[in-house]
Amino acid sequence: MRLEGSCHCGALRFNLESRHPYPFNLCYCSICRKTSGGGGFAINLSGAHETLEVEGSENLRVYQATVQYPGEPSPHQSPGMRHFCGICGTHLFLWDPRWPELVHPLASAIDTALPRPPERTHLLLDSKAAWVDVRADSQDKLHPEFPEESIAEWHQRLGLER
Repeated sequence: MRLEGSCHCGALRFNLESRHPYPFNLCYCSICRKTSGGGGFAINLSGAHETLEVEGSENLRVYQATVQYPGEPSPHQSPGMRHFCGICGTHLFLWDPRWPELVHPLASAIDTALPRPPERTHLLLDSKAAWVDVRADSQDKLHPEFPEESIAEWHQRLGLER
């Protein structure tokens, strides 16, 4: 499925191919919450990095968060590169060199009508802000940390690849 997205001010537009376009993965980590806002979570999709086309790339800015996972002795810079509009601040997509073939646009930046997921995965709930109430349906999956199931595996399990 071809996805088209943009920032709020229109200075950046992008498009890419996605075999996994269902917006099901709600991330409650502090990085997503603070860089994307809205509801205390961000919803990431998955697409083919080689198909990513960006108009207005001179306005792109990149942020690499400082992270510290349980059991690690000290914080370090995440290799994940969060791309934002340098004019309006819209968080557009994440690319990580550990998985160079993938790019993860935020559902909130996509202008294409997205399909409605039959269930949702709420992840990193241990990082959730205290003021956030999780609104989960009975079929939703709840995970205190990262789920073992990837975005691709979720789409495969439910027969939703495009």
